[in-house]
Amino acid sequence: MSKFDKLILKLLFGGADKNFRFDDLVKVLLTLGFQMRTIGGSHHIFARKGIPEIVNIQPIGNKAKPYQVKQVRELILKYKLWGNGKEYE
Repeated sequence: MSKFDKLILKLLFGGADKNFRFDDLVKVLLTLGFQMRTIGGSHHIFARKGIPEIVNIQPIGNKAKPYQVKQVRELILKYKLWGNGKEYE
């Protein structure tokens, strides 16, 4: 199992939302094909072609905000961005 697989499983199981590193959340989004742009300060905006929602995340220290981790998880599940098709490859 790759490091990315372990990381995304940690995100999908949802038990570590409060302890999910911001850099790891960014890595997940980028690996899944999202494009990033930074809008002033700590705001990072992610978008992906074919997905109407945008993702806006900010760190708290070196951690991601728990509700934003949950939003990313729901987006991954809604659009089936990881799993049998493994679209990130």
